[in-house]
Amino acid sequence: MKLMMRTVPLLALLLFGGVQLASAQGVSAYFGLGSATASANKGINDFANGFNDVGPSMGGVFGKFGADFFIKPHLGIGGEYTFRFAQATYFNQEGLNVRPTFYDFNAIWHPSTNSRIVPEIQGGLGGADIKFYVTGQSCVTNNSCKTQSQFLQSSNHFQLHFGVGVRLYVRGNLYVRPQFDIHWVHNLTDEFGRNWVPEYGAAVGYTFGAR
Repeated sequence: MKLMMRTVPLLALLLFGGVQLASAQGVSAYFGLGSATASANKGINDFANGFNDVGPSMGGVFGKFGADFFIKPHLGIGGEYTFRFAQATYFNQEGLNVRPTFYDFNAIWHPSTNSRIVPEIQGGLGGADIKFYVTGQSCVTNNSCKTQSQFLQSSNHFQLHFGVGVRLYVRGNLYVRPQFDIHWVHNLTDEFGRNWVPEYGAAVGYTFGAR
């Protein structure tokens, strides 16, 4: 949550700071849905004490929001924040959950500026924040129990980001953008099985100003 509170103002600054350029080049904001995947880690094995727990692969539904503006007709800059909507079970026997988030700042290139179909290539850097939560049951009586989740800690990593997509302007300045992203996250193997995280999704956005 603290990371989101830091990232949102940066994206807002990126969007509104470029409004003066909007009349010339265009400023966009978007929100999307998708999924990010990474294989499971090796888990924790302690057979002598009857303990064997394996962490999950990354997956589930992710949300994404971001903003960008173009300093030249084909070249722009932008930032985005990607987050898993819900916690996932990490080590079940430990009562440990996980919720990954990614943020990145990118250079953006539009090879073509066709008014309706605009290919898009992004590349940049940022970070990944792997949040951990402890879950357990709190009972007032034997028949009145509820599961509670408490934030434990975050594991922060540097990441490189690359993405390809296409903006399909469906009505005026309103567009739909299917996109494929790849995140290379330094030392993500501390929590998952690999450092590479592919991401698949689509976003709906709006371009303010000329295109």
